[in-house]
Amino acid sequence: MTTSYALGVLHGDGIGPEIVPAAVAAVDAAALAAGLAPVEWRELPLGLAAIGSHGTAVPESTLEALEAVDAWLLGPHDSAAYPEPHRSLLNPSGTIRKRFDLFANIRPAKAFEGGDAVVPGTDLVIVRENTQGFYADRSTYAGTGEFMPTPDTAIAMGIITRQAVERIAREAFELARTRGKRVTIVHKANVLKLTTGLFKSVCLEVGAAYPDVAVDDFHIDAMTVHLVRRAHEFDVIVTENMFGDILSDLAGELAGSLGIAPSINASDTKAMAQAAHGSAPDIAGRDLANPIAMMLSSAMLLRWLAAKHEDPRALDAGDRLEAGVEAAVREGVSTADMGGSASTTAFTAAVVAAIGRA
Repeated sequence: MTTSYALGVLHGDGIGPEIVPAAVAAVDAAALAAGLAPVEWRELPLGLAAIGSHGTAVPESTLEALEAVDAWLLGPHDSAAYPEPHRSLLNPSGTIRKRFDLFANIRPAKAFEGGDAVVPGTDLVIVRENTQGFYADRSTYAGTGEFMPTPDTAIAMGIITRQAVERIAREAFELARTRGKRVTIVHKANVLKLTTGLFKSVCLEVGAAYPDVAVDDFHIDAMTVHLVRRAHEFDVIVTENMFGDILSDLAGELAGSLGIAPSINASDTKAMAQAAHGSAPDIAGRDLANPIAMMLSSAMLLRWLAAKHEDPRALDAGDRLEAGVEAAVREGVSTADMGGSASTTAFTAAVVAAIGRA
């Protein structure tokens, strides 16, 4: 018998209703090819449509349903376009990450053979602390962490704690052991001496328990330059919340396109597949969106499930899904952002066919 998984599906806004079903189709094809039991998909309301139907972008019923599933796929959201007061509230992704303490945001950037990478050979992973740092929407128990004591003064808190840094550092070093055995710590300890200084020092303390993993560190501003010049030389990069968000967008584009940048958000018990890019409202509904990031995020989710449940078939399914995406690109099928002409549906069909041939 093989483990059966129940996975939530949250389409989101913009191109979400196009790329999330594409990822679902790829997961189904990979599960079938790997002999994994069919996934039980549970569609749940979220985003602008949920505001219309439930009066809120993230209904409580959706959060309760996520408690009951093994993991879920989250499409991009366009909270900037929500009507007030919803626009000013914590966005759907932040709400879910905070509710389930999804502290580890794992964001790979890998160039494709046949793709259009700015830095060929890029194959790195950014491990982003997801609950604190300089993103005020997640840095406090209640409220946003931003204040305006006067109409002309705005203040945001950046919070770093030893506990949060220790657990994200362990994720980074454990991941590095499965890859190139190198961790790069990114910080701004020359200026933010107490906050990112603590981040750097705690990461180094954790790294001492991993003598087989090489460690170096760079200031955030220098790191942007190093990525542009030599992204192919880096392995695992660990950093705080906002720095990680910025660097992962840069790294995704260096690898070929932000449309290929996947991620998962995980705790010890829950995980969420989420493409690193936004909702792209300018191309929504036009069958132009690149579904690669959402597909590869789903492959990462399958591997996370495999590790959690010691399930080799889920691991095989994740590997088959990624291989199917790589095969489609290698064979010359890609969307416009990667220099190709394929539609979302045509690219999805190519991936599903490639998975079936493997």
